[in-house]
Amino acid sequence: MPLVPRRSRSRGEWGLVLALAAEAALFSGIAHNFFTLENFFEILRLSVELGLLAIALTPVLVSGGIDLSVGSMMGLSAVLFGAAYRDWGLPLEGAAMVALIAGGAGGALNALLIAYFHIPPLIVTLGTLSLFRGIAEGLTRGAVNYTDFPSGFLALGQGYLGHVVPAQLLLFVPILAVYALLLHRSVIGRAWYVIGFGAPGARYAGLPVERRIATLYVLSGLVSAIAAIIYVAHLGQAKSDAGSGYELDAITAVVLGGTSVFGGRGTVWGTVLGLAALSVLRNGLHLAALPSELTGVLTGTLLVATIAIDRLRGMDAPAETPSGEEIPVKNSQVAILCGAIVAGSLIVAGTNVWLVRSLGSREPSINTAPGTAAPTRTSKRAVIAMMPKAKGDPYFVSCRVGAEEAARELGVDLIWDGPTSLDAARQNELVENWITRKVDVIAVAVENRGGISSVLRKARGRGIKVLTWDADAEPDARDFFINQATSQGIANTLTDEAARLLGGKGEFAIITGALSAANQNEWIAFIKKRQAEKYPNLALATIRPSDDDRDKAFAETQTIMRVFPRVKLVVAISAPAVPGAAEAVRQANRHDVNVIGLSLPNMNKPYVHDGWVQTVVLWNTRDLGYLTVLAGSLLAQNTISSSTTSFEAGRLGTIQIRGTEVILGAPVMFKKENIDRFDF
Repeated sequence: MPLVPRRSRSRGEWGLVLALAAEAALFSGIAHNFFTLENFFEILRLSVELGLLAIALTPVLVSGGIDLSVGSMMGLSAVLFGAAYRDWGLPLEGAAMVALIAGGAGGALNALLIAYFHIPPLIVTLGTLSLFRGIAEGLTRGAVNYTDFPSGFLALGQGYLGHVVPAQLLLFVPILAVYALLLHRSVIGRAWYVIGFGAPGARYAGLPVERRIATLYVLSGLVSAIAAIIYVAHLGQAKSDAGSGYELDAITAVVLGGTSVFGGRGTVWGTVLGLAALSVLRNGLHLAALPSELTGVLTGTLLVATIAIDRLRGMDAPAETPSGEEIPVKNSQVAILCGAIVAGSLIVAGTNVWLVRSLGSREPSINTAPGTAAPTRTSKRAVIAMMPKAKGDPYFVSCRVGAEEAARELGVDLIWDGPTSLDAARQNELVENWITRKVDVIAVAVENRGGISSVLRKARGRGIKVLTWDADAEPDARDFFINQATSQGIANTLTDEAARLLGGKGEFAIITGALSAANQNEWIAFIKKRQAEKYPNLALATIRPSDDDRDKAFAETQTIMRVFPRVKLVVAISAPAVPGAAEAVRQANRHDVNVIGLSLPNMNKPYVHDGWVQTVVLWNTRDLGYLTVLAGSLLAQNTISSSTTSFEAGRLGTIQIRGTEVILGAPVMFKKENIDRFDF
């Protein structure tokens, strides 16, 4: 007798199979290199970490529980793995054991509170979500990033068996098989279904409810640790934000696969199909050069439709039992789900058609400054994929304007996409998809140098030209770095201005973006050097992160003014941080505190005119985007190489190359007397 309802399982899973077929058919027509064996295995490779979490969460939801801590457990396990290997001197095997012990201990904590203290799992795992992530950030102070793992270990996440099959499938497939046997072919799995229908009834039937529930959460923690190890091998880094947001994606995959959020129903195979639907959707959108935000829109549509149908089925159907009674599923309900999928597909197709037509209808015009050579139009339309650190950051929005201007002038196809917030893992995923798409040039504003360099090396190995801009990767991972200004020049300008405003003595504080941002840390190092060599009476009181968020910069500045009352100047080196710091100073009415920093003129004009911001230091961000696309076009034509010392850049004039760094120019100081002359 089957352990799960046969008709419920088959109809739900067949619906997902049809959805996958529709996705595959759609993206095969609109996405470059989608329907290839290489891309099929690439989808598998990019789905392993999330897939492990989804598989572990399936029996948790079947039992009527939930585990929101799996992503945070990944972060903690990754950090402990990195620390054990690099700081504690353990071999890789020992470091992996430390990570697994941490995962088991975290799962045991959840198990104790949920199974034996009977605290609702939503409350417990919401708490441990913050607890595990907080411990990981405390151990690393949010800044330490463990890298430089041996190539043999990295092959687990980046290598292929026979140059085709991803190596991490050697772990994924056995874990999938174990969970399938446990859930569908064991007494333990039958107990989980019964508990999902009602724990009191299960206890009345004599089942060891507490023990069975505890087993679920311990296993969930262990699988999260395994996912963390694969994550580290995949990205080449161990950082406290590993797995951030993965818990919600994993739950989405489980629910899409037909597992009931009310407990008592679900299959591992349905979860695998739900995971495949999400992964194919994300991969197809990237290969079709459509905005990543559509993934959330379409996934949300599918998820809401699935839950609604699940609720309707629960209301209309007779009570289920775990002994295998059939559940009627109306054809109309299946049609609703399929209709939602088709509607989502039509949105994707329609958007793609609009995008292609809009690009094709643009007649590029050449606008060059007097006395400079015009950029050369490419005979073949090169495809340049350009990625900011965060799409919503006003700094990068301004860069995009210049990038699109250059793309129109040069007649190249520009793909502009990236994470919506600082997310090194999403950057890697996009680069992987662009490699599959076989773009001509990849240009990345690097969020985490250690994490992205390995995948950029892979792109170069496939014959794709690689640029970095705004922030650099390892030198051997790219062809050129488009440097907006030298790090020393930026630091010296900020330090000299701080010394001028403070009269050469006093305390100042720095508000940076992310504590792990390589370019900002380099600026800070040069600020410290300049201060020590030229301004010994200046003292740096503290360095605080804003994560490129204006509100967080506001809060950090408030804290600085309370905790460090002798600080008379704040140096904000992230675009949103300058107006955030200025607003905090304005609300506190602290005319004795100066604010300077790196930001956009338009974001700070009111604060500059009112005297809350004294100086904004920056380069022309539109010119940075323009130069990046122009250099990418020249690189695609093999017009510039490592021996080139300069080139003509249209309205930008002559641009110098120092080694493999393309230099935009010296930073500009925006003050009350000149800031209105700039509009970006």
